[in-house]
Amino acid sequence: MKAFGFNDSDSPAQLIEQDTPTAHGHDLLIEIDAIAVNPVDTKIKAGIKAPLASAKIVGWDAVGIITQIGDEVELFKVGDKVFYAGDVTRPGCYASHQLVDERIVGHAPKNLSTEHAAAMPLTSITAWEALFSRLKINSETDANKRILIIGGAGGVGSIAIQLAKKVANLTVITTASRSESEQWCLELGADHVINHHSDMALQYRSLGIADPDYILCLNNTDQHYPAMAELIAPQGMICTIVGSQNKLDLDLLKNKSAGLVWEFMFTRPLFKTDDLIAQHHILNTLAQLLDDKVIISTLKSVIGPISSENISRAHQQLQSGTTLGKLVLSGLN
Repeated sequence: MKAFGFNDSDSPAQLIEQDTPTAHGHDLLIEIDAIAVNPVDTKIKAGIKAPLASAKIVGWDAVGIITQIGDEVELFKVGDKVFYAGDVTRPGCYASHQLVDERIVGHAPKNLSTEHAAAMPLTSITAWEALFSRLKINSETDANKRILIIGGAGGVGSIAIQLAKKVANLTVITTASRSESEQWCLELGADHVINHHSDMALQYRSLGIADPDYILCLNNTDQHYPAMAELIAPQGMICTIVGSQNKLDLDLLKNKSAGLVWEFMFTRPLFKTDDLIAQHHILNTLAQLLDDKVIISTLKSVIGPISSENISRAHQQLQSGTTLGKLVLSGLN
């Protein structure tokens, strides 16, 4: 198999060739047709410290065809088209082939192009888990409650807006800082858009609606925490996906009996939790929602095939902080 790996944090990806692995146990061997790039790719690359015994293959967002299955596989067969985010502790998808546990893999949407499907797994699992596993939103009992999504135009925000509006039936207030990102959020279903570079509490309250029952923070937890603590409704819940550099003053939430919870979509595969198969079910549900056109793919740009140059371009675009939706690379030639 061929792959692109990193030898250190500063060098571009290098083409490597190695033996194609064999599937055992619950593993699927997947021939990759397209991948998406995510901020986690750049963060893990930045943490690579040389020398390495072998180049590190990153990337955890892909669609492809199963070419081999392990002896314990029950959910798939050879030839199935699948999509998945994978396991951050294992080699990634900047490659022609990848081993992935079947319990974190879903059947790919039938009515989407390969590239549109590749854009969805990691951000969709993150958004789904944040809304329904961490914030524990119930679409029936919580309908018409309010959620503030900070950073709505990025990869996770682009799907979180749709799930919050069209699946959870919430009133969605999101943030964006540019006219094109504001328009993108509105197209995805946001009811209101405010600017996270200005006073969020003041802007929110100028809307004339009650404070948010839920807040989902998708960028700069440290910067936005004071505004989140001020805005969250009594007995509300905050979920963030971004680690903090400073200690957060949880006492700001005490009198409101409000809570703060984290979402990290690699938690289940990282700790091999008893509910690992939940990600399989989430992906299958998302595939059906996409096929039924309840939600749409958040793909915004196909950069080209997997190559060192295109990987660098994708990483640079992500680090610019101006990316709308998702960036995708087609398969390794």
